[in-house]
Amino acid sequence: MDDRWRETHLGRLLGHAMRRFDARVLTLMAHNDQVPLALSNLAARDQISAAHIHITRHLSLQGSRLTDLAQAAGMSKQAMGNLVDQCEAWGLVKRERDGRDARARQVVFTEAGLAWLAAFQTAVAQAESEFKASVGKEIATVVALGLEAYCM
Repeated sequence: MDDRWRETHLGRLLGHAMRRFDARVLTLMAHNDQVPLALSNLAARDQISAAHIHITRHLSLQGSRLTDLAQAAGMSKQAMGNLVDQCEAWGLVKRERDGRDARARQVVFTEAGLAWLAAFQTAVAQAESEFKASVGKEIATVVALGLEAYCM
């Protein structure tokens, strides 16, 4: 029985591509002078993982409730709560009262977290540029358009 399809199907390739892209972004962030030194050191020692990137990708600039953040990242509330706890200990985020509901808490970026977000933006742009250089601008455009259409 030929099972080579398990190594080359689209889902597996997308997973490999995402892990490679996230690893490159984290490497770039670890060497970015604009990232607070403690966070840069954590990234350089592989203490910050792609899972932590979920917070960077999904946390609204105005703040997000934990349940909304978990849903946007496709994670359980408990798993996201653990990530937020770590990021809070590292100074990336803090929890504040939600102005719309006094019983609720909202996760917001700290000043260091906003510096981290800016470094993330720079690293993503560089990783995308490297992807384009690797596969060619035309293919990169087709891939981006195809993924965008597939996700909608």
